[in-house]
Amino acid sequence: MVTISDVAKLAHVSKMTVSRVINHPEQVSDDLKKLVYDAMEKLNYVPNYAARALVSNRTQVIKFLILEEMDTTEPYYMNLLAGIAKELDRNYYSFQLVTRKSMDIGQCDGMIATGVRSYDYDTILKEFSKPIILFGQSDRGYDFIDVDNEKGMRLTTRHVVSLGFEKIYFFGIDLQEPFMSARLKGYLDTVNSYGLPNYLYRMKNSSRVAERNAKEILSNWKEKCAFVCASDRIALGVIRAAQSLQLQIPDQVAVTGFDGVFLDRISSPHITTIRQPVVEMGEACARMLLKKIQEDGKSQGHQFFEPELLVRPSTVHI
Repeated sequence: MVTISDVAKLAHVSKMTVSRVINHPEQVSDDLKKLVYDAMEKLNYVPNYAARALVSNRTQVIKFLILEEMDTTEPYYMNLLAGIAKELDRNYYSFQLVTRKSMDIGQCDGMIATGVRSYDYDTILKEFSKPIILFGQSDRGYDFIDVDNEKGMRLTTRHVVSLGFEKIYFFGIDLQEPFMSARLKGYLDTVNSYGLPNYLYRMKNSSRVAERNAKEILSNWKEKCAFVCASDRIALGVIRAAQSLQLQIPDQVAVTGFDGVFLDRISSPHITTIRQPVVEMGEACARMLLKKIQEDGKSQGHQFFEPELLVRPSTVHI
């Protein structure tokens, strides 16, 4: 059986260093960790994390709480799950997917939560005593990871303005949440800076609802216009509405989305959108939570990821 001594010998470090890499990797330099991890991989050495958990009074389990309805037709959450799992696997943690009804089942060292709404803070989150990180912008003092929503919407709005569109509709999600407020602000600040009027619509995050609303607007179409949408799902509905009325995209109607995970590529034409690096954001959630656990619940603040504008045929001829 391979031991810590064998790993230390191959890596040319002390047993204490190997132990520190395994139990307190945040205290070790990246170069030193690589030496030890490479030696562990070559020797097929797997630390006894069950024993480690008993000694440290930890479970080596992280919970991932999803508080909104999951859509099985798009891989948004699969990308997020893959990122979280990737980082946890590097640190020899397992994770448990839970919902409102199942979150109290089993012990854990901390939790990542997404889909959090205003009413969840004083109920489900307030009752959770372990370290927690939110995936999604928050204004309630919780540590979180998100894309820069405001900047993302500024990018799409500025893009359609640069193409000569002066009538620009904002199709937002009907949620009074920080991420949605940030996207709305990005739109409003941009149209205001160009001296353009704003046209605001809020609706369910549904392509069918968006299609219905867009048809009402476009049924008496007289001048070219653009729709900047708060999700690719909403943008997909606007495209269907324009096509059903035989309006030309992008010459008569331009459409942008927000997410860049899947729906933007199955639409015809493909949707100009804001890409969120969801896998990387999932990794960051796990990394931040593990650091918070190691630091006994110390606040970690927040991290915004840069949005990326992907220009597609829904706004320009490519």
